[in-house]
Amino acid sequence: MQARGILLNYEGTIDTNGQHWGAILWHKFQKHIVGLDKSVFNRAYAYSEDVLASQAIIQPSHVFLDLLVHKITQQFHYLTNQGYQLDYDNISTIAQECNNLAIRTLRKTQNILESLSSTFPIVLVANFYGNLNSVLAEFGIKKYFSDVVESTTSNMHFNTEIYEKGVNRLGYAAEECVAVGDSYNRDILPSKAVGCQTIWLNVMGWEEWGIDELDITDAEIADFGQLPGLLERW
Repeated sequence: MQARGILLNYEGTIDTNGQHWGAILWHKFQKHIVGLDKSVFNRAYAYSEDVLASQAIIQPSHVFLDLLVHKITQQFHYLTNQGYQLDYDNISTIAQECNNLAIRTLRKTQNILESLSSTFPIVLVANFYGNLNSVLAEFGIKKYFSDVVESTTSNMHFNTEIYEKGVNRLGYAAEECVAVGDSYNRDILPSKAVGCQTIWLNVMGWEEWGIDELDITDAEIADFGQLPGLLERW
């Protein structure tokens, strides 16, 4: 099996090494909100995603910390409406903790991206919020990607369009492209539907089983650092 180009997911793949932000935020919220029910938090998370996708809250110039503050603020609004008594000062604390996690992870990721980009063209694909280019520039990793495909529709949805665009930007046949992502539903299923080879960074998803139910994944890895060696063997 041979790959000529890479379609690489951003959020939850290279910024957290396979940990979904929903799972990370759940852990952070538990530290600061006593007695929070997980099912209620799940609804708060989904609510924040829908709000940010449907309203012009995130601006193209916003950096990642700005995004986190807005996302967590919407989650706090939802929880407040559900009767939770919250200290809104915790928003900045949680946002800064998450931002620091992304910074630490991307320091390690940068070396891997440098190695990969010297061998393969990489197109970054992401269901994001309209500010991905600012986030990439902020973290100093934009130079590793030959192109960026960003969709601002709700990232809870199955989206083949960004992978179709990614394949076109790479300029290869879909079967010559390998898609790498952390979410089975949002990365692996749509990229496989387009015809790509798939590598699943299967670490800590969000409301997913962690099982290749349809037996469609070409390979699984448990750490982003395993990707260069796997592609070299291919």
